[in-house]
Amino acid sequence: MPREIILKTKDRVKIAADYYTKNCDSVVIIAPGWCMTKNSKAFREISREFFKKYDVLTFDFRGHGKSGGFYTFSAKEENDLSAVVDFAKRKNYKKIFLAGFSLGAAVCAIYAAKHKTDKIILVSAPYDFSKIENQMYKKEAWFETFKKFELKRFLSIRPSVVMHRKTKPCDVIDKIGTPLLFIAGKKDPTVHFWHCEELFKKARCKKRFVLYENGLHAEDIFLHAGNDFMRTCFCWLEEEKTDT
Repeated sequence: MPREIILKTKDRVKIAADYYTKNCDSVVIIAPGWCMTKNSKAFREISREFFKKYDVLTFDFRGHGKSGGFYTFSAKEENDLSAVVDFAKRKNYKKIFLAGFSLGAAVCAIYAAKHKTDKIILVSAPYDFSKIENQMYKKEAWFETFKKFELKRFLSIRPSVVMHRKTKPCDVIDKIGTPLLFIAGKKDPTVHFWHCEELFKKARCKKRFVLYENGLHAEDIFLHAGNDFMRTCFCWLEEEKTDT
């Protein structure tokens, strides 16, 4: 079982994280997307899978779960990720990996454009928040959302009512020097796969793009193809040299 820790951001927001540790020399920091939390069934499963090979830190962004504040849809969440990375740095890990999903992937990209880290996995990353199709009326989206519905998680979500200026991942992706793995689902009804495809094209670092032909959105790719998804992630994190 993980140990829950409470961290503070530089703008003084409380961030709750689950810390899975068996004293590995590397850690994976998992950043969920909008409306997902560290205690959701999907991210519990993802965390346990990564924990087979690494220590893991999975956290709630502001306005989610046990964290404080209000969610700003990637405008201020870089502070949340920074607090978790700083905690990992204090633990003296040899490598700190990031794995972001949906808007969590956007935050990872925004953070990595300013800060050096180790390899990053971006799953269903949006090119630009304003261009997210988010076609939640489609049966594909409703069906998957309904299957993952958890009342306690849903009631914990607190979005900001204030419009905040956001950094566009497409404007900073070429500033990232960290190797990037882009994962997308060709049937994603929320963030169409072209978002990841275009980010991949703009990235100047070592990179790889993996498209799941029957894949849907973010954590749903894992839920439908867990073994292959994890094999892809582990291969990326473990290989010494990454294709460009």
